[in-house]
Amino acid sequence: MTIYVFGNPDENFDNAAVKIARKLKIPGINFKFISPNQDLPEEKNLVLLDVVEGLKKVRVFRDVRKIKLSPRATVHDFDLGMQLKYLQKVGKLKKVTIIGIPRDSRQVRMAQERLKVILRKLVAQDMQGS
Repeated sequence: MTIYVFGNPDENFDNAAVKIARKLKIPGINFKFISPNQDLPEEKNLVLLDVVEGLKKVRVFRDVRKIKLSPRATVHDFDLGMQLKYLQKVGKLKKVTIIGIPRDSRQVRMAQERLKVILRKLVAQDMQGS
């Protein structure tokens, strides 16, 4: 199973997912790091790991329609949320699982432990084909 990791490793407010993914070694999981300006891979089912503002603990999101979009003035303002909504609308994305990591660096250790549990469950589900 491939998990696409988002975040800017040089920015403390946006690098928790990158830091955690670099440390984790879980059988069946391959982490691929996505640079800030890189497009999503064209896959029908995506699993993403990213920092989510306002979270107190790791949380799994599966409904793209609930993503709040950031303010946009031009096409250069499209963010991950907009890209996910667009890909789903045009039929290039069937299912997405976003694993949100808290932005607060004090929560990273707890996030790492919770993330291990979530990832093991996802691998088990993937092996069963669900």
